[in-house]
Amino acid sequence: MTLYSDPSRTEATASAAAPDEGLRRSLGVARRRFLSTCTAVAAGAVAAPVFGAAPALAQDRGRDHGHGHGHGGHVLVPPHKRGIILYTVRDATGRDPLSTDLPSGFREVFKQLARHGYRQVEFAGYRQHANAPGGADLGSVAGAKLLRCWLDDYGLRAQGNHGFIPPSWPLTTADLDTFKKQLEIANIIGMDHMGTGGDPTGSSHRADWDVAADKWNALGEIARREGIKLYTHNHDGAYGFLLDGGPLDDQGRPTRSSGIRKLEYFLKITDPRVVWLEMDIFWAHVAQYKFHTYTAHDGSTRRNVFDPAGLVARNNKRYPLFHAKDGVVSTTNGMGYEMVPFGTGVIDYTTFFSRVGERNYHNPMVEDDNSPSATDPAQSLREAKISYDNLAALRKRRH
Repeated sequence: MTLYSDPSRTEATASAAAPDEGLRRSLGVARRRFLSTCTAVAAGAVAAPVFGAAPALAQDRGRDHGHGHGHGGHVLVPPHKRGIILYTVRDATGRDPLSTDLPSGFREVFKQLARHGYRQVEFAGYRQHANAPGGADLGSVAGAKLLRCWLDDYGLRAQGNHGFIPPSWPLTTADLDTFKKQLEIANIIGMDHMGTGGDPTGSSHRADWDVAADKWNALGEIARREGIKLYTHNHDGAYGFLLDGGPLDDQGRPTRSSGIRKLEYFLKITDPRVVWLEMDIFWAHVAQYKFHTYTAHDGSTRRNVFDPAGLVARNNKRYPLFHAKDGVVSTTNGMGYEMVPFGTGVIDYTTFFSRVGERNYHNPMVEDDNSPSATDPAQSLREAKISYDNLAALRKRRH
């Protein structure tokens, strides 16, 4: 295992280490080629009814719908960086278009999100209702071509997917083939990033994180060769404290901590050229609430309050993606926060985005796990609009 001791490289160094712009995506299909083939793909591949395209909508995407137009230097999230992970509206992509007048399936949901103002989406898998255009599963080359065409129709860009990370290590042939197929699909859809919704490991022990780093370095190198940045996504536990010293338990594992957090350690021991992270800002704040003291190697109790924005600022180029979730204070659920639509909670996103900077590099994806409603089928897309408006309204405070 190689120790990468300088994850917080300068922008110039990061640019030099990044995949060359001319790197050929051998598994994918170039974006420019799709512009002339989308009509044919859609006509030949869609069995279910396809409602009329809206090219005027795509052309109108250059406007900011009254939310600052991206020209003011105080806009914290420029229009072209405002995104949403489709898990937030999973009920809409999954509902039967034959039983409702509400947007249903990927194509109509893309259309509605574009109307709201979004420019980017992050996938959480490629399944939708079987009666939607293209059928139930678009996780294939043919399905990816459809998704790409629909995204282009509505002026949207896919920035990632919470998809397949091989469970095996060392990699089995079957897992490697599946992983490469997912890279091919990501390239066709036009993603710069591909990732997962889980942590590299659920363990707290350093040896397990060493193994996870070796695996992610290998996977990241495979992805890099295809022009894709591979990223992992956090929940609160990944920003808890690493067990890396002190007395050993009955299995020979350390029981105390040096005070470094698990994903901080992961940043140090993974290759910054091939392994990237997506910070879920909500879960990072839950970690701040939950993990603020640790038992040091000498047995003393020490305090260390997590600073999510500070970690990003020190490792800025390692965090191309964010999940922008908001929360209200909860004193009963053990997490400190209850998830709510973006901009309606207490997490200080104005300060967070101001501190991390790099507004034309980061890609914030709005998310609310609780948006789908069993009694209000329009809720998730309505709350997606509320979240967009609040994301677009963020301005850096004047001093």
